[in-house]
Amino acid sequence: MQALAYDPIREETELGGQHAVLACHEAASAIKSCNEKRRNEKKASKPRFTSRSITYDTRSMTVFHEREQVSLATLGDHARVRADLSLPAATDGYQYEFLDSDEWEYTESTLHYRDGCWYLHLGFRRPKIDESESTTANGTVLGVDLGVNQIAVTSTARFFDAGELNHTRREFEKTRTGLQETGTQSAHRTLERRSGRERRYVRHVLHDVANGIVEEARDHECDGIVFEDLEEIRTNLPEADWHSDWAFRSLKEYVEYKAEIAGIFVETVQPWNTSTQCSECGFTTDENRTGADFECQSCGNRNHADYNAAKNIAKRYLRRGHQSSRRRGVSQYALKSGSRTPS
Repeated sequence: MQALAYDPIREETELGGQHAVLACHEAASAIKSCNEKRRNEKKASKPRFTSRSITYDTRSMTVFHEREQVSLATLGDHARVRADLSLPAATDGYQYEFLDSDEWEYTESTLHYRDGCWYLHLGFRRPKIDESESTTANGTVLGVDLGVNQIAVTSTARFFDAGELNHTRREFEKTRTGLQETGTQSAHRTLERRSGRERRYVRHVLHDVANGIVEEARDHECDGIVFEDLEEIRTNLPEADWHSDWAFRSLKEYVEYKAEIAGIFVETVQPWNTSTQCSECGFTTDENRTGADFECQSCGNRNHADYNAAKNIAKRYLRRGHQSSRRRGVSQYALKSGSRTPS
């Protein structure tokens, strides 16, 4: 469902990434229910959603049971709003049995609009027992560097080349320039069709790359995937022919929801010096990197520059102070020949 509907939802609505994923879950659940009825030879009509509602989960909603409040992600600029929960005056009501108990944790919940009021239907479940909790001390993360000539490079030395994508984008650009110079109404209609075709092509490529990154993480039994923070991606990669904020963010979002299905977390780190720091000895200077080549001026380590950066991204996540990797029990990053614990 997500592979079919995620992109149109993001383009045609104000839903953020996580809300788009949850919308897919909602629709898939309704379709699954209809299919189940038909398998049991019961009548089932096309699902229709007639009331205003939106689904939330732990990534888009936070419950503050001590204050009896909830924080919800909103549409548009994705700012959060905090609202008071209207709970029974008596503290022995059944709601408190869930809110105040360590035996329950909140999960997917639904906000409904009815008779002029909003009602939050909080979902709860018993916490999952982490059977791997005692064995995750040697958990592993996969570092991923986004680039110009390589769409992405992983710390396991898997390269996702941008050559064909760059070439196809240039061909689209030539056609677009010609149609704009023509300026006729027919050329304008053709331009709109070509623009949609280009966007679909780029999305298809990014989906393939996202699948490959998650596949790489699964093959190396990684607990998480780590990217650079995308806030400064345009500044860091001004010469990227195929890039845009939309493309890089779309790739990360595709990885996020595909990784979630695989039970793999996705995190980011600050991008400072990951491309100029030696992943072996830590020596940092701009002279270390020349185009796609990396040669450390201190220890002599030679490698592909993007591969070196991918290893630095993974190491930075593991080393940063008070990072969530320690809470997750992650202490290694995946390499082509296995894994390594940062010194």
